[in-house]
Amino acid sequence: MGSRKRTTVLLEMPSRLELLDKAGEVVRQLAEAAGFDEDSLLDVQAAVHESLLNAIVHGNRGDETRRVTLEFDVDIGDLEIRVRDEGRGFDPTRLPDPLALENLVRSSGRGILLMKALMDAVAFHRLGNGATEVRMRKRLGRWVESGCDTRAAGVVGR
Repeated sequence: MGSRKRTTVLLEMPSRLELLDKAGEVVRQLAEAAGFDEDSLLDVQAAVHESLLNAIVHGNRGDETRRVTLEFDVDIGDLEIRVRDEGRGFDPTRLPDPLALENLVRSSGRGILLMKALMDAVAFHRLGNGATEVRMRKRLGRWVESGCDTRAAGVVGR
């Protein structure tokens, strides 16, 4: 029996919004290497994009001298992603509810909600230096593993 080997990929970048597309290309390649289908791949790309956007704009406050670190643990059917900034951190429990009536017309504030909807797991950790690390995970076959009968639930193509 052969053993599978996890691969770790580390990417550091300055806090520059114009690098989001390049990071998205790396995410796509790694999700493809993990065997993700197109829908799951797009979910991962969107979640990482939102996390990077938050790290650059809110965490590092657009300071290009501060870095954002992306760390990927890749295995067949499993992708773990960590996004770290060099900012002062935040308390996710203090964020306004993006679905509250008074927030529905705001132009921002839904990134974390989107990340949680697209990924199987999302967690926020305050690092010793005060910065924030977002940990996300996506697995293939989530619908099968959860025991959900996708035909009965009206889900097609999952």
